[in-house]
Amino acid sequence: MAETQVGTMIRDWRQRRRLSQLELALEAGVSTRHLSFVETGRSRPSAEMVLQLANRLEVPLRERNRLLLAAGYAPRYEARSLQADPELARVRDALGRVLAGHEPFPAFAIDGGWNLVMSNGALDLLLQGVAPSLLTPPVNVARLALHPEGIAPRILNLGEWRGHLLTRLGHQLSVTGDPRLEVLLDELRDYPGPNAEPPTAAHAVMVQMRLAGPDGELNFFSTMTTFGTAADVTVSELSVEAFFPADAATARALSAGAPAA
Repeated sequence: MAETQVGTMIRDWRQRRRLSQLELALEAGVSTRHLSFVETGRSRPSAEMVLQLANRLEVPLRERNRLLLAAGYAPRYEARSLQADPELARVRDALGRVLAGHEPFPAFAIDGGWNLVMSNGALDLLLQGVAPSLLTPPVNVARLALHPEGIAPRILNLGEWRGHLLTRLGHQLSVTGDPRLEVLLDELRDYPGPNAEPPTAAHAVMVQMRLAGPDGELNFFSTMTTFGTAADVTVSELSVEAFFPADAATARALSAGAPAA
């Protein structure tokens, strides 16, 4: 029954968010009894109720569509092609401007599965020596970073950076419930290399990526930017990762156009 399926999914999201039925009921403005009936399949929620609960549970747009389908309703959120859909031309233009404006430092945009969507020209500085197979679309940047034929051999603090990326992926999986991330996380954990290291007190502010270059060490830290008001599945899952020089020597090397390898 649709009622049972959607009720189970709502309960799973509530437990993922570590909320009791009472807490969710109060936040969503419904009775605890009604919420209990929804979760056990005794009551079929309206589409508006599904969306109301999903909003309070901060369910990603892609998963809100799945909740609606499970309850017997049509999806409410479109998933357009970033490259082909004319309605996303402004998004493409904004991404292009952000990425180009970050040069000469590397920056790229990824989708919810960490697949590369767009990048600036400076990203090539990080890709020297990477196996061509890892650069065949769709390019997954997490795989690119940690694969033994990717950037990993040049990362001097690979254990620390590995721990940083695996922690980020694990957190994203817990927040979104995206099955793509579970598969990716299992793959990355199986790669050979040093054990993932948790951040130390010395890196309480940020974790740096230390990269071997032909003229010495290059040090970076990164920031993530997302579209916080997106009403489209594709746009809601986009994020931009921008790398900044962590020291003056790295800034000079990249500003002078020095190759990273």
